[in-house]
Amino acid sequence: MSDIKSIQLKGRVFVHFQIEAVTGLHIGGSDTGVEIGGVDKTVIRDALTNRPYIPGSSLKGKVRSLLEKYHGLKQNQRIGQGNIHSCDDQAAYHSCDVCQVFGVPGERKFSTPTRLVVRDIHLSEKSADDLGNVHTDMPYTEVKTEVSIDRVTSAANPRQMERVPAGVTFGDDEKPAEMVYSIYSGDDCNADKDVDRLKTLAEGMQLLEEDYLGGLGSRGSGKVQLTGIRVSIRIKGKTQAETLQEFVSVAKLVAGLSDLQTEIKKRINSQEA
Repeated sequence: MSDIKSIQLKGRVFVHFQIEAVTGLHIGGSDTGVEIGGVDKTVIRDALTNRPYIPGSSLKGKVRSLLEKYHGLKQNQRIGQGNIHSCDDQAAYHSCDVCQVFGVPGERKFSTPTRLVVRDIHLSEKSADDLGNVHTDMPYTEVKTEVSIDRVTSAANPRQMERVPAGVTFGDDEKPAEMVYSIYSGDDCNADKDVDRLKTLAEGMQLLEEDYLGGLGSRGSGKVQLTGIRVSIRIKGKTQAETLQEFVSVAKLVAGLSDLQTEIKKRINSQEA
């Protein structure tokens, strides 16, 4: 089979929303240069504003990991210090919604374009103003002290973790969180199947709310809620995206997904008329 493929972009679905930290949120940054006696684990910050933010890679990676476990996919690809699932043959790839949506390594010759792009998500202006008007342990963040106990000596070992306080929101009306989902047709691509795979993305968003984002999740951090969800589409030949539907919660998105998919297929297939 030839490696040369003919693939056409039919449209893009935009999912905009806000992320609220229901409990303190810790997404780790670089601890290089941390002084003795300082915070053990710091959060990642924007280099220009010094505000904490959520990297798109962290959000995308967490959602993918949850989906892999939810569907029982084999963790067969070494990435850094852990493993992820990555289809290593064409037949498996064509039937794997997770790899189709989130992508596989570039060396996979059988792969098609990754469907999902996840942007970095910045602190909302309201939350930044609110945090700027109160005393916090560090700029825009709190410091949580945890104590581990040596099981043999009973000695206490205190550690300090930096977190974004509960109640803080990332993304707002002007600059919301954004996921971009591309729909393709052509060799090894089917536009209707791509629309069907939006179910995988909605599943992942629901799993995220049930789990946690960032680190220290098993100790209370990282519970988040996705709100103000707005779904829009820009089909080929149009210069602007058109809002399709708004949802107050992920649960409402999941409940209304079938009708939304029907409308998206109608818009995409109208190009062929």
